[in-house]
Amino acid sequence: MEKYFVHPTSVVDKNVTIGDGTKIWHFCHIQSGANIGKDCSFGQNVNISNNVIVGNGVKVQNNVSLYEGVELQNYVFCGPSCVFTNDLTPRAKYPKGNSGYKKTIVEEGASIGANSTIVCGHCIGKWSLIGAGAVVTSNVPPHALMLGVPAKQKGWVCECGGILPDNMICEKCGRKYTQANNGLEEL
Repeated sequence: MEKYFVHPTSVVDKNVTIGDGTKIWHFCHIQSGANIGKDCSFGQNVNISNNVIVGNGVKVQNNVSLYEGVELQNYVFCGPSCVFTNDLTPRAKYPKGNSGYKKTIVEEGASIGANSTIVCGHCIGKWSLIGAGAVVTSNVPPHALMLGVPAKQKGWVCECGGILPDNMICEKCGRKYTQANNGLEEL
């Protein structure tokens, strides 16, 4: 007996791993080789391409496609209709196949806002927050708040999601941070 839920309108190919407690809702497609952790949620019309890796506790909202080369670590949030790419120079006439795909890693706890675009080949740092509609064209430091087109860092965010004031003490949960070589570290 399966310990996860797949809505009858969804398709799960052979050779897929799905963790306990995961819910796959209406009109989704999980392609061969996908590896999905436990306690995840995939909203309506989500496509998980071949060989995509999804950690535990991930939430992917409606109308998101995770293309081959994308890896979501634990507790990542993907807002509605956010976009991932996997080829910097696509051509219909000259397909490269998976050897030409650029890897994109979204680290633990990062949140990708609705309608944002993540250009492939970058790392989205842990607990960072990509604002709605932003277009990420470079690596994102841990805990960075990224806004705009192209996305620019506009501040820092706590693990709980609170925007950090200048003293780097979260007003929501009290966590304290300091700037490190590549982002923030919790004290």
